[in-house]
Amino acid sequence: VATFNGRTWGDFAGRTAGAVVLGIFFQQCGWLAHEILHHQVFGNRAVGHWVGYFWGNVAQGFSTSWWMNKHNTHHAVPNVHATGADAQNGDPDIDTMPFLAWSKPMLSLAESTFSKWMVSRQHLVYFPLLAFARLSWLQQSVAYVLNLDETAGRAVKGAPGELKPVPHETLELVLLGLHYAWYFAIAALHPTVLHGLFFVVVTNVTCGLALAIVFSLGHNGMAVYDAAKRPDFWKLQVTTTRNVTQDRFGLTHWFCGGLDYQVEHHLFPTAPRHHLPKISELTKAFCAEHGIKYHETGIIEGTKEVLAHLKDLATEFVRDFPAM
Repeated sequence: VATFNGRTWGDFAGRTAGAVVLGIFFQQCGWLAHEILHHQVFGNRAVGHWVGYFWGNVAQGFSTSWWMNKHNTHHAVPNVHATGADAQNGDPDIDTMPFLAWSKPMLSLAESTFSKWMVSRQHLVYFPLLAFARLSWLQQSVAYVLNLDETAGRAVKGAPGELKPVPHETLELVLLGLHYAWYFAIAALHPTVLHGLFFVVVTNVTCGLALAIVFSLGHNGMAVYDAAKRPDFWKLQVTTTRNVTQDRFGLTHWFCGGLDYQVEHHLFPTAPRHHLPKISELTKAFCAEHGIKYHETGIIEGTKEVLAHLKDLATEFVRDFPAM
């Protein structure tokens, strides 16, 4: 950015390319933090947690405490609806109302005019929403650490007044501050405020899409269960999860950060990335032996499945609510 700080089209193109690269850097930092905080890298978990602060809070801008609370819950109950508002047995990653519905029961939650409009067009607004996903996660990170309001996620459901702990809360805030300091220092190098704002938008849209596409491939459009009727652990993990097939150059594996082997990651979350191909062979054989479908598809085909699932639910919603 400092090199291309002029006002020519060439300088603008150079800065835009830099914004895209930084967005992908944020995505890859996310994968590194994911592996480190899943204890795939260091034998000493305390060391992994401290290293995770750098790649999570400083490099990527996400609170590790917020992420671990949300992500560990997701791993325990992927694509599961909680038994009630005060229950802890639901997957926060499919708690996407009033914007998106991933199951028929979620359609009944579209009560406001805004929510009805969104759900009836969810297959059309899906990618625009993903583009701003990183901004939402940044806000959630700060809100969680500071416990800004009842929607921050710190409250323990069913236990009024009790909060989930944030170890080293002050440190987390300082490290998040460091992230914003170096990030906005880069944005300030631009020749005008509008150019700097454009840089911020491009980095966040690039990262949001790059992260969210991989996340959605993992579980969206797959089986969804009520908590009281979910299958046992391994069947739950396999039937709610989609793997992504490999390309000859290894770009899929790099882009997905190892989550192209999402089934194996959910079954063995502490297994390092380089062991997943072998584990995949064993998992496929085990699923075949027990008659459980093991689903994998390419990035484009998987994305089409997600959009088709959203469209099917939107069509059903419009049929049930003709005014939409």
